[in-house]
Amino acid sequence: MMMRQLFLVFLLLHGAAAAGNQSAAKPAAGDIPAKAKPAPAKPQAAQWKTLSGNAPLVIARGGFSGIFPESSQFAYQFALATSLKETVLLCDLQLTKDGAGICRSDLRLDNSTTISTVFPKRDATYSVNGQSLKGWFSLDFTMDELISNVTTIQNIFSRPSLFDGNLPVSSVQDISGFHPSRFWLNLQYGMFYKEHKLDPAKFILTALEKMDFDYISSPEIDFLKSLNGKLGQAKTKLIFRFQDEEEVEPSTNQTYSSILKNLATIKSFASGILVPKTYIWPVSKDMYLESATTLVTDAHNLGLEVHAYNFANDQPVSYNYSFDPTAEYLQFIDHSNFSVDGVLTDFPSTASAAVACLAHNKDSAASNKKRSLIITRNGASGVFAGCTDLAYQQAVKDGADIIDCSVQMSKDGVAFCLDSADLMGDTTAVDSFMSRSASVPEIQKNNGIFSFDLTWSEIESLKPLLANPLSSANLVRNPAAKNQGKFMTLAKFLDFAKNSTVSGILISIENAPYLASKKGLDIVNAVSSALINAIYDKQTTQKVLIQSDDTSVLSMFKNNSSYKRVFKVEETISDASKSAVDEIKKYADAVVVAKTSLISISNSFLTGFTAVIDKMHAANLSIYVSGLRNEFVSIPFDCFSDPLVEMATYATGLGVDGIITEYPATASAYFRSPCSDVEANLPFTILPVEPGSLLKEAQPEVLPPAQAPAPALDAGDIGDPPLPPVVKVSETAPVAAPASSPTHPSGQPAKAANAALCLLMVMLSFII
Repeated sequence: MMMRQLFLVFLLLHGAAAAGNQSAAKPAAGDIPAKAKPAPAKPQAAQWKTLSGNAPLVIARGGFSGIFPESSQFAYQFALATSLKETVLLCDLQLTKDGAGICRSDLRLDNSTTISTVFPKRDATYSVNGQSLKGWFSLDFTMDELISNVTTIQNIFSRPSLFDGNLPVSSVQDISGFHPSRFWLNLQYGMFYKEHKLDPAKFILTALEKMDFDYISSPEIDFLKSLNGKLGQAKTKLIFRFQDEEEVEPSTNQTYSSILKNLATIKSFASGILVPKTYIWPVSKDMYLESATTLVTDAHNLGLEVHAYNFANDQPVSYNYSFDPTAEYLQFIDHSNFSVDGVLTDFPSTASAAVACLAHNKDSAASNKKRSLIITRNGASGVFAGCTDLAYQQAVKDGADIIDCSVQMSKDGVAFCLDSADLMGDTTAVDSFMSRSASVPEIQKNNGIFSFDLTWSEIESLKPLLANPLSSANLVRNPAAKNQGKFMTLAKFLDFAKNSTVSGILISIENAPYLASKKGLDIVNAVSSALINAIYDKQTTQKVLIQSDDTSVLSMFKNNSSYKRVFKVEETISDASKSAVDEIKKYADAVVVAKTSLISISNSFLTGFTAVIDKMHAANLSIYVSGLRNEFVSIPFDCFSDPLVEMATYATGLGVDGIITEYPATASAYFRSPCSDVEANLPFTILPVEPGSLLKEAQPEVLPPAQAPAPALDAGDIGDPPLPPVVKVSETAPVAAPASSPTHPSGQPAKAANAALCLLMVMLSFII
């Protein structure tokens, strides 16, 4: 009971903030404003292409079932607190042995409750629409047996299980008691219950005497017809629910695809239809969108509402959306020709953001208020192969402020853009140059095919390769474009950037000591010369950021005041000593850190803010955060598998000065949205997350053990020795550092490795 009371307090606080009372929120900071653009116009009433002309409905399936066990009271409460005020709560009706109604989406209770543990011997087998199903069914239990003994569990394994076993089964009356703006009852198996002498229609008609149902849906035509003319003065809309096209509707024995061909017949017994989203936007077997059907337009012409279902942030459907769930919603509600009348979702807060914040907003400019910069990582590398012409073109189109080039060197001294000196991850080098692979422990542990061992013409002969950093979770990026695009030299990158609309460029330099001392390549001079040749050293229109994890590299650019130097912290840190911050200040104006250095994460839950950003800002150091991606497995549960919520947490909640992303379109959509301004008085706002707020609602005994904090950044981690002179290749010593030698945080070999080499030379001399 105490946990429930605490949770309700949290919900009330969150709901009040969502309503626009956010004066205490920390505003986002940004040291380099975007190019001057007109301020976004005050939001006006949108012209929706729904049947009614009003905004489409957000329908919460079992409440906020993307986080809490579906149809639990917490799930419904959380949906109301985090979503639009008009959000509809949907209950999938199941009937108990004594004719009461509970909310569960699955006919078999063992898939989403603890019933098989509580009543291990009371399973049964029933024929349901011609299929034999074995499990635990609500019609074999009284309401009291279920409410008093059985609790709910998460039935999708990729979602959090911390709340399993804590929340009781919900009755229809429980959900009605929350007084939702609208209440939707869905009956999936009316014929099954009638076969077992339970009457769903009778339950509904009796319940209507005490509560309101705004919508009643079913995939069974006879059930909907049985309610016609019996609803009295109730303004309940009947909705016919379509199943998969080849499934058979039990009343008529027709497939749903056959019924779809004659929509006019539905108008005689229903006000609208509820369809799988693929009925509207089919998806090919390769997971790309096909052309939209005319279903929405055809139904609207008949006066039928169209609602779509199967929306969930953690179930990607098409590569067209680049793992951004709001992009999918917009495809259905903000199309130039139509808008569905409602979306049924497991994540109602994300659907709310799409409706209230992003729709009718494609051509809006990002706010000219000071805000976090949108900085790319290898261009729009979530869509095209990183550092290619297509990735950079897409980044500019998507609204990036700063585009980046990680500079690598070819054997013949050509500077070009690529994420890593190892060509194996970002090119097709394995197919052509595997014999040239080598071990370079100063750069990485594993063997690689390195750019400095191939000429530029050899590198140009390769194809780019779109990286898939989360392929272990079976999440693959845009495979149709995996080898598209051309590599860009640094000179061509600078020329492209100079003629684009971006506010600046970021040039990243790594491995300078190794390239100079082992390969005779001066990467620092190559970058400096390219910038001078492109007149970036004198112009002020676009900002120039020079990034490195090596302080000696940054020192080489200190005399040009028009360049901003950025120190990259490679490791995750939990704190930074004052001496470390002071040391960084000697070399840099800004710092890049991983997102886990600003907010600690344990088992995919946010646990707390670190002090890193406050200490950097206190020293007047800008801070850019890296590691934000759209793929849901990379996003903490607290952010609801929603990249916009994670972005709001860092940009608005923490006030970072820049967000480094592989998906600049998502960041741009957030900053174009009026909901990114926490000071605006809007009916809905994309709120930052308070770390630890969800974990507080779990029972202490199920919490995972606390993880040890990451190390703090100390002054000794910062400084690097001066860059070695650039040697002629013939002078390069043939002895390589041992593979097991430790490395300095900057990537240079530690003193221990140098000592080991000296000892080896002494031993060899003694033997000789």
